[in-house]
Amino acid sequence: MKSVLFFFLLLPFLGMAQNTLSVAVNKVGCNSGEVSVAVYTEADGFLKFEKVYRNNSVQATKGITEVTIKDLPNGMYAVAVFHDKNGNGQLDTNWLGIPKEDVGFSKAKMKMFGPPSFKECCFELNSDTKIQVYL
Repeated sequence: MKSVLFFFLLLPFLGMAQNTLSVAVNKVGCNSGEVSVAVYTEADGFLKFEKVYRNNSVQATKGITEVTIKDLPNGMYAVAVFHDKNGNGQLDTNWLGIPKEDVGFSKAKMKMFGPPSFKECCFELNSDTKIQVYL
């Protein structure tokens, strides 16, 4: 009887799948600094550091650097990546706000006059997934 009651208490949590997102960041130019991945859930806060849903940074590896984000519920996400070559923990930009460090996005590329939108970058996550991002 206790096991049946335990099952019904856990039932609401069974629908809240937790997924792992693996991001293979391609064209990393050198081994210095870190590669940072930011995951966003809303268009309103896309590319704003204070609106990042989840993030992770790892030591850069020339060529391909793999970054993993764990425990993401099913949903729509967009990913932004940058190679923090000097390791100062921020995306360095010039006086116009144009990134001096390499950046990349899920499903989209930098445009002539700015970054892609959340809508252009978003994808559905409902299982463990691996995506490719090019800097």
